[in-house]
Amino acid sequence: MTLVTKSLRIHLVTAIFSWSMLFSACAPNEEYKALLQENQLLINANGQLTDVIVHDIFSPPVASRIYAYPAIAAYEAAVLAAPETYISLMGQLKGSNPLLVQMDGDPEAINFHLAALAAYYKVASQLVFSEDDMMAYRDAAFEKIQEAGMPDADFEAAVDLGESIGEQILVYASQDNYHQSRSFEKYTIRNDPGSWRPTPPAYMEGIEPHWNKIRTFFLDSADQFIPPPPPPFDTVPDSRFYQDAFEVMEAGNQMDDHQEEIAYFWDCNPYKMNVKGHVMYAEKKITPGGHWMGIAGIASKAKNLNWKQTAETMAVTSIYLFDAFISCWDEKYRSVLIRPETYINQYMDESWTPLLQTPPFPEYTSGHSVISTAASLALTDLLGEPFTFLDSTEVKYGLGTREFNSFREAAEEAAISRFYGGIHYLPAIEHGVDQGKAVASWIDRHIQTRKISLAENAPQDK
Repeated sequence: MTLVTKSLRIHLVTAIFSWSMLFSACAPNEEYKALLQENQLLINANGQLTDVIVHDIFSPPVASRIYAYPAIAAYEAAVLAAPETYISLMGQLKGSNPLLVQMDGDPEAINFHLAALAAYYKVASQLVFSEDDMMAYRDAAFEKIQEAGMPDADFEAAVDLGESIGEQILVYASQDNYHQSRSFEKYTIRNDPGSWRPTPPAYMEGIEPHWNKIRTFFLDSADQFIPPPPPPFDTVPDSRFYQDAFEVMEAGNQMDDHQEEIAYFWDCNPYKMNVKGHVMYAEKKITPGGHWMGIAGIASKAKNLNWKQTAETMAVTSIYLFDAFISCWDEKYRSVLIRPETYINQYMDESWTPLLQTPPFPEYTSGHSVISTAASLALTDLLGEPFTFLDSTEVKYGLGTREFNSFREAAEEAAISRFYGGIHYLPAIEHGVDQGKAVASWIDRHIQTRKISLAENAPQDK
């Protein structure tokens, strides 16, 4: 090789390297695309909503409403992202109409995942007291996306679409009778001995006695699945009612460490009050529905679902929870049954206390039994079984983890935890499980979210 040829070759390689570096430096930062391929941002939003619900101390039924509408809003963005796969819920849900969606520019250029996040935060922030906290979570997520290089025009188009979806879902939510029910009369304590009355230490009034007047999503009515009545109230020692109460008392007296761990893990009582001397203060806890929405997020991550599948999982789970709470609360304020703590203190042992603090509403049926069963069947239908997962939902609230081989197994444990905790008789648990199954079976026969089964070669997320 001559000296001239070698020199030209060196200059050529240098020039190519320089042009390559310049092109790389000028290429737009597209890290946001990878960020928005993941489902973590949507899972985070669900967790952030749980934090706000815990902070604001919403009751379990109201919390189920707060979870449902944002999840539906996010799902509707997923429908727009993959209309060949997903079916809109609007038009299926009771009292709903199809969304009116106008997308400026090329729909192919819209990032629907960001639209789903915008819709979720839009709705969630309007359903809680701590709106500013929810918006701060949104702003932090959006800032992360923008810092990852998303062009301003694309960002604004996706957010505008999401907020348009959110606004329509909020209109739909405003028509479910919730706001009207805030002015309904409080529950009046009955005088008959078998009826529920407030329990220590706070002796709070009955929570949400009119929840059966909230519009359902798929049930024909709140009283569509009325369980068998509880055993007749009786104080005679050989009566069925007395024996049911005696079982609760004895279980509490003979509690082992494993049973105690299960009871505390599924406590989920946002109204737990602590008393020290003359001071009483609340211990903030996740709600039963919040626990199952946490499981939905854990399962979505474990299954490596894309964001659209995650949006579907969250929406469907929240819908089952919502209708299950309405069905359960309808029965609670029909039978208005006395709690074990009250009965045992009056007729068996005046000093007996349950392991868990009795929540402020009637006993029959067991809420956790109804809603856990319904949610577990929703998740089983979506994700199959066996499904081994580590439930870490309660870690941030001071509890440990528990591992399950299926959602049904988790629901069965949640149900029996109420007996271990001393807050439910066994009939409330057994009939509550059946009630949850009936609700889930009905919704399963009527809800449609997919046109085709999800395949691994599904279109790339936008």
